Amino acid sequence: MSLRTDPAGQTLRQRLLDVFDRPDRVLSDDAFDSLARDIFAWQFDRNVPLAAYCERRGATPERIEHWSEIPPVPTAAFKEVALVAGDVSTAEAVFRTSGTTEGAERRGAHYVLDLSLYHAALLPSFAQWVLPDAVRPRMLSLMPPASELPDSSLAHMITVVMNELGGPGSAAFASIERGLDEAALSAALEDASDPDAPVCLLGTSFSFVHWLDALRASGRRFRLPAGSRLMDTGGFKGRSRTVAAETLRADYREWLGLPPEACINEYGMTEMTSQAYDSTLRLPGPRRKVPPPWVRTRVVDPDTLRPRSAGTGLLQHVDLGNLGSVIAIQTEDLGHAIEEGFAVLGRASGAQPRGCSIAMDDLLAATRRGG
Repeated sequence: MSLRTDPAGQTLRQRLLDVFDRPDRVLSDDAFDSLARDIFAWQFDRNVPLAAYCERRGATPERIEHWSEIPPVPTAAFKEVALVAGDVSTAEAVFRTSGTTEGAERRGAHYVLDLSLYHAALLPSFAQWVLPDAVRPRMLSLMPPASELPDSSLAHMITVVMNELGGPGSAAFASIERGLDEAALSAALEDASDPDAPVCLLGTSFSFVHWLDALRASGRRFRLPAGSRLMDTGGFKGRSRTVAAETLRADYREWLGLPPEACINEYGMTEMTSQAYDSTLRLPGPRRKVPPPWVRTRVVDPDTLRPRSAGTGLLQHVDLGNLGSVIAIQTEDLGHAIEEGFAVLGRASGAQPRGCSIAMDDLLAATRRGG
């Protein structure tokens, strides 16, 4: 049975769609808890590795009393087992992690059972934080299209956003074979001379670094129309160099004429359905990532994975959009809480954090022994 033919799954899907439709609406803890525990119970009955792991940790649907008690699954587990609530053959897409450090055979896989649900979570949230003025700018992507990278969640995300929210002339300016077409991108920006027609640039942080290098080498600068913006995403793990976010935003101002508040960094991962965005186009105060109301992000101790009330720790997400896989995700990203959002400080360096390592050991022991 697939998600689309599962009556209980379809009921949960509709409840999620009702939430996704209003990303600006506050979801109370009681409402979040009700939906989270119902999804967890549904996944527990259909996701064999998840059920074995949770039983080993003594956290079955009958025993937990709050969403915060759902055991988070380490992101590394997506490399080891198929964490899917049903049959992998019914997945409408399989998004894979980059595999930059361990090779293609060690790439994590996120099986997406319903792409329409993925899109329903993506589009309103993107519009809220990147397009709060409701404009439909011409979108110019530094990322190859999804047709060339079918297993990339980022390529899929950017392609869908351009198709659904971009204005006329939106296009991708990179390909697998040729890389970034700098000449075509420059021509498109030169053509963006209408002061009433802003543009939106989309790409990975590292792709922007390479393009800025080329602009610096040529001495070529652009002054994009007022209201233009930029969304970058991704870190520099496994890359030849690292560039601080503040330095990158300063370069965006110098070479593209974009003020810092118009430069929005997106936080997402292959293992999640939902994304968080910088707050600068909508909210006063410090720059921080704000997740949608159907995601709860906590900062936890690296050794115990228990929540921290203050200070730096590992980020843990409960993403209700992950209906077809697992909703509780434990990352190795470091961060801290800030004004109903969070800041990302990078990846934990060195060996896997102790808490994540213990969780992985539990999951592998449970799945290899059948619980």
